[in-house]
Formats: sequence, structure tokens, C-alpha cells
Amino acid sequence: MRLALGWSLDELAARCYLSPSTLSRIETGHRRISLDQLTSIARALGATLDQLVEPVDDEDVVIRPRQDTARGRTTWILSRERGPHGLTVAKMRLTKPFRPGADELKVHPGRDWFTVLSGTLVLMLGERAITVEAGQAAEFSTMIPHAFGAVGGPVEVLAIFDPEGQRIHLRQLT
Repeated sequence: MRLALGWSLDELAARCYLSPSTLSRIETGHRRISLDQLTSIARALGATLDQLVEPVDDEDVVIRPRQDTARGRTTWILSRERGPHGLTVAKMRLTKPFRPGADELKVHPGRDWFTVLSGTLVLMLGERAITVEAGQAAEFSTMIPHAFGAVGGPVEVLAIFDPEGQRIHLRQLT
């Protein structure tokens, strides 16, 4: 996680109040970690204790889809760990069209990015309905009321969410 964030041992050490040598020994398995050290490291990394101690097995390789049938959405969270600046990468398959008046437009701080892999998506951005087709991408401020929907059948997108985008768009998956 430290490397994914682009931090040196010194940077993480300063954030969790441990020495760089202690962290190095913990990372290499040459030192047992205490609960108070684990808690401090998790807090500094913005991670849960579970994320730091989860076992390494086949579950770490296979990414299973999470379905939200109420919203007509299947999501594969492709980034196991948050990337630089807390970014999360997800593949999404949307089956429901956007229904004006029935579906709510959301607003949150940050920016969203996505590219359409297959199908056609409508991006409701304020009063505008923007059609985004396979091979096209979109990027926008999420302070503009927005929502997504499929057009004429399922649509698959690859999306990058900042921490607020992840909280809003992927909230029912965690």
C-alpha cells in the first residue's frame, strides 16, 4: 500500500510515528507487528485493519462482480488498493436507462472519469443529456448534478473515481 501511494519509508514513518527501520523490518517480515503499530499504520495509509492483514490466496487474484439489481449495475472493482490520491478503478455494466424525474442527479466534490467499452451511455450533466458511445470518454466536475444510464441495451464502462466518487457511486457495494 505504501508503494501504491508512492510513499518512501520515511514518509510513512513520519505519518504513523514509527521509525523507518521498524517499518522496513515489519514489511520484510523480520519483525512482528503489535496492534498499536498496525492501527497507526492503517490510519496513516487510510486503510482498514482488515486490508492490512487479509490473507494472500486465490481470492487476491480473482475479481468477482458485485451486482446491484435495484440500480441495474454490476461492478468489478479493479484496484485492490487505492491508487495515488485515493483513486479507485472500476469496470461497470449498466442495464437500466436513466429516467428523467424518476432517477436522482447526484452532486459531490471531485471529478469523475470514464470510458465506454461497449454500448452507449447517457450522461445526465445538469440539464444536458450527453450521449457517450463505445470508444469515447468523459471527464467532468462532480459538483454538477449528474447521473448515468444505458441507451438501447447494456453498456460497459471503465471508470476512475476519486474518494468522493467512490463513496457515492460504489457505496452500496462495500
